[in-house]
Amino acid sequence: MVSLFDDMSQISEAEVKRMLPLVDEQRRNEALRYKFLFGQFACLKSWLMLKDLLAPLGIDDLEMVFNEHGKPSLRHHPDTHFSLSHCKNGIAVAVDSSPVGIDIEGFRSPSMALVNKTMNPAEAKWIKAYSDPVESFTQYWTKKEAVVKMRGTGITDDLHRVLDGEGYRLESFVNREKRYAWSVAYSQ
Repeated sequence: MVSLFDDMSQISEAEVKRMLPLVDEQRRNEALRYKFLFGQFACLKSWLMLKDLLAPLGIDDLEMVFNEHGKPSLRHHPDTHFSLSHCKNGIAVAVDSSPVGIDIEGFRSPSMALVNKTMNPAEAKWIKAYSDPVESFTQYWTKKEAVVKMRGTGITDDLHRVLDGEGYRLESFVNREKRYAWSVAYSQ
């Protein structure tokens, strides 16, 4: 299950204040550590989106544990997996019965050094040849991030080879109007 939020006009101090009592103390404190309003909003909104996805499964205990790379999981529901992501353009949350990773990124213009550092030669060639290299780079990046998050390894993998592996299903989407891409990777 995936939930996507991209009405960023809702970001306001009033909305943050409205959401604060709807989350547990740990998440409240985490949200308030963010210096900027966007970080506070994204922290709270993503948590509430996660709660909404878990509610039909009868899960309301969101006590977290973290693996050695910082990937969170539900302490009392180890067979329910989730992933959260946000950027200035939107917030994305995924829940599944097997490992899942999601990433959302606003379009950004990469330097050639970044393309060469993060993409293999075939991917770099496609990005350069695509009608909108910024869109193409962003979509590739979200695919790689989603797979890495699904694996729970953080960006310790060889980024040139992240998409070469098997054992996952990948879906990727672009919103040209709002200038973002998002991808979700499901373990198979």
